[in-house]
Amino acid sequence: MEDSRELYLPTLHYFENSNRFSGSLGALRFMLTPEVVMATPKEVNLAASSIHGQLWHGPYCLEMSQVEAECTVPMSPAGLADLRAWLEAHR
Repeated sequence: MEDSRELYLPTLHYFENSNRFSGSLGALRFMLTPEVVMATPKEVNLAASSIHGQLWHGPYCLEMSQVEAECTVPMSPAGLADLRAWLEAHR
C-alpha cells in the first residue's frame, strides 16, 4: 500500500540559520544538515552554502542506524526541490 502523505521540509530560511532537520515518512528516516558560509556577519552566501542529506529506513535514530544514501545539494530553492525528489525516490 502506497503512503499518500506529503513529505514535509522546512523553508530555506530555516537552513540559512544553521538548523539541522530530521524527519520521517513511513519507514523512511532522514537528517538534513546545512553547511552555511557567511558573506558578512549577518548575510549568508547562498551560492557557497549547501545542505547535506542522509537517509535510512527503520524505526531507529541516525546514531543507531546504517545510512543507506547521502546527497549534497546547493542551498537554494532548486536544491530543496532536488532534496525532496531524492527523498521521495527512496520512500
